[in-house]
Amino acid sequence: MKPVTVATTVSKPPPEAYEFLDLLANHERFMDHWLVEWEFSGPRRGVGAKAKARANTVGSQDRTEFEVVEAEAPSRIVEEGVGNGGKRHTRGTYRLEEAPGGGTSISFELEWLKASRAERLIPPLSGAFVRRVNAKAMRRLAKLLDEV
Repeated sequence: MKPVTVATTVSKPPPEAYEFLDLLANHERFMDHWLVEWEFSGPRRGVGAKAKARANTVGSQDRTEFEVVEAEAPSRIVEEGVGNGGKRHTRGTYRLEEAPGGGTSISFELEWLKASRAERLIPPLSGAFVRRVNAKAMRRLAKLLDEV
């Protein structure tokens, strides 16, 4: 499956945007439109921070576990996820860079390291769903960062 990338621009400079994203619990605030029942473990920030959440989608009670595996302030955070009973492995990468004219351009790329059989059979639908929910997450992230 092809990776899905979404992006936004926020008014905060990269170090401030990174500081917000580095606290894994903050992800619940902009992703709870589709991931619910969050649980956190490990360090609160940086490599080793972990979360579990349940997808709140029709016909799914899938729980996904996320772990931050790389963190390079103030430009990159990489999370790996396992879901669908171990049938799905993903890598999500946040990239932050100074935006022209100030602020921060934030992109999020989700790539499948391993996809379930159903996801492999209908990649356009899986990709479209992931693009839609992650684009909404980026809009919500931008709103949160502009309010803080």
